[in-house]
Amino acid sequence: MTQARKTGLRAALITGALAGVIGTGTVAANAQGVPADAGQHGTNLQEVAAKLPKVSAQQLLDLARQQVGITENSSGGGTKFQKWYLSSPRASETVARDGGAVGDYANAPWCDMFVSWVGGQLGIGPVLGSDAWTVEHARWFKNHNRWGDVPKPGAVVFFSFKGDKRVDGIEHVGFVVKDNGDGTIQTIEGNAGPGRVEVRTRPGWQVTGYGYPLYTA
Repeated sequence: MTQARKTGLRAALITGALAGVIGTGTVAANAQGVPADAGQHGTNLQEVAAKLPKVSAQQLLDLARQQVGITENSSGGGTKFQKWYLSSPRASETVARDGGAVGDYANAPWCDMFVSWVGGQLGIGPVLGSDAWTVEHARWFKNHNRWGDVPKPGAVVFFSFKGDKRVDGIEHVGFVVKDNGDGTIQTIEGNAGPGRVEVRTRPGWQVTGYGYPLYTA
């Protein structure tokens, strides 16, 4: 690995950036026969959604909430979200994009792996996006014209704790539960605080933007 790629991988780990669009070659499909990379390469999301399970924003939030309390181990790994992402077809493409090795996922920052896991468990990954790098996940929403500044329940919320409004400045991600109406939002986040899934209240000034999954119900 070149020094440049090592540097890029190190930066990726710091920001939770180990990520990827799904790999080349044979691509896994879900129970409906939809390729796992559907929606990743300019596919019409409406066409993809028609073949997916019927899932609402509330169902997604219910599943996310059931994960509250799951905590990483002392090495920053050991969660089922990291293990799922590590074993997914995305891992090889991530390595090709960011450098490093597939095993680096095991103890990597996992906020976006949590978001991706929830969508994957419900079968709507192709219309929610799936990545471990918050920046690339946000770009996915922007590229599909599903990006905005309104905190809708079930939206994927992207944060910069310095208040940076540039996509490149995104540091963290979670799900919106509700707008509290006082300049704050309630969220469910993986890798929050001491490395666990938590319900949080966040100030709006920390939000870079919102990605809107194409819910199917």
